[in-house]
Amino acid sequence: MRRGAGEGRAFPATALRGQPGREMPRNRFLPRELPPRRAAAMRQPSLRQGPAPMTTLDILGIGNAIVDVLARADDAVLVRHGMAKGGMALIGPDQAETIYADMGPGIESSGGSAANTCAAAAALGAKVGYLGKVADDALGQVFRHDITAAGVHFPTAPLVGGAPTARCLILVTPDGQRTMNTFLGACVTFGEADLDAAAIVGAQVTYLEGYLFDPPAAQAAFRAAARIAHAAGRKVAITLSDPFCVERHRDAFRAFVREEADILFANEAEIRALYHAASFEEAAAAARRDVGLAALTRSEQGSVILAGEATHAIAAAPTTVVDTTGAGDAYAAGFLAALTAGHPLPECGRWASVAAAEAISHFGARPQADLKALVAGGPKGVAAAPG
Repeated sequence: MRRGAGEGRAFPATALRGQPGREMPRNRFLPRELPPRRAAAMRQPSLRQGPAPMTTLDILGIGNAIVDVLARADDAVLVRHGMAKGGMALIGPDQAETIYADMGPGIESSGGSAANTCAAAAALGAKVGYLGKVADDALGQVFRHDITAAGVHFPTAPLVGGAPTARCLILVTPDGQRTMNTFLGACVTFGEADLDAAAIVGAQVTYLEGYLFDPPAAQAAFRAAARIAHAAGRKVAITLSDPFCVERHRDAFRAFVREEADILFANEAEIRALYHAASFEEAAAAARRDVGLAALTRSEQGSVILAGEATHAIAAAPTTVVDTTGAGDAYAAGFLAALTAGHPLPECGRWASVAAAEAISHFGARPQADLKALVAGGPKGVAAAPG
């Protein structure tokens, strides 16, 4: 069933601004008629709310909790472990332990797409929480320390007695090539039991990472999270994360976007994969029909924000590209931090572009500059293009 609405109306960002104990205004970009699944969820007594809940978080992210381990290595290490230089491979637990043991001194820091978004949003002043699964091991402690030190609330209990914490082992050779080996480990065990209903109810926006959409248990958790959020009058955002993820679960992704999502993030390749479209314009038109608010990035061409019939073209912020890792994560952080603070959509797009530009100006996905100062320093976004 198509979600028809927001038709002909620009999305008023101020509608997301809630006050403790007071009902939040209805977002006009939402459909007048709810999809059947959402309407049924709202009728379930266990999910129905009385007075509007207190807003305790601006953004709650849910995603794959991964520790990035980055170290320098020579080509002989790659050869020894059969790695394709410059590539990314999924590896098993034994191989992960072997490679990790063979790595020299390096940097260990919490990573994962939604976690990166949460850290950057917190750096912009948003109140942020995160749900994701790590193990009760050394790398799990690294992840927990880093994300909480970034100002992000992280209530998820660790996995005990199961797979170890997920890790992305990144070897950087003298020529600057980055070869990545990812072991998903504990993060893919995330399910409905790991949802924190109080955090979802208290968050203006629950932000879901497409990388976690692969396991059936995680898909069920996403729908449960959306059900809880919508029953409380909150909003649900999803990022498609990667064209490969979309190709594997296109029908499920499209159903979720159409039936559950209020806000969609995607780059050009991802949105075209979602709709199997021959062009960006075709895919954007389909997204406009399916979701009330879409923020679509196009690398150096900037981004396009679609809200009802309104289209906002956002220029890319100038920067020197060093490492594109985490650009989309930072973009979503800037956008959601501005949106939940009540800024209009062009300004949300400007914050997003500034955050993305900072992310690609250095190695690593986490911000290294003062994002608040960066977004405060530029001209305010005001322009809108006709739909």
